[in-house]
Amino acid sequence: MEKHYGEIIEKVMRRNGYSISEAARIMNVNRRSIYNWFDQPKLKDQIIFKIGCALKYDFSVEFPELFSSEDFQRAFSASKTKQSAIRDETEKTSFWKDKYIQLLEEYNNMLMMRSQNGVQAHAM
Repeated sequence: MEKHYGEIIEKVMRRNGYSISEAARIMNVNRRSIYNWFDQPKLKDQIIFKIGCALKYDFSVEFPELFSSEDFQRAFSASKTKQSAIRDETEKTSFWKDKYIQLLEEYNNMLMMRSQNGVQAHAM
């Protein structure tokens, strides 16, 4: 009996608790595409790989003829590296934004003090 790729992928997704909506959002496709994939007895390697990467699932167990475990491990580690770089950039941006706000507040306080001192000097 030949494997039905779509059914296998559907079982994996449901077994791991992914909703169709969530999977569609992660993969940046519409829900109809995912349902169409479930109906397909064969799927392109790239689609299965994309699903595996999006869901962080190693499909080499279900499809050893298509993938090795190393294929997915490389993709997962590349994804972690990319996420780490994004997180670092976000932290740098936040640091400089906070620094800028702090300087603006200090400048505003200085202006207010200067204005109050000017008012007091004119009152005398």
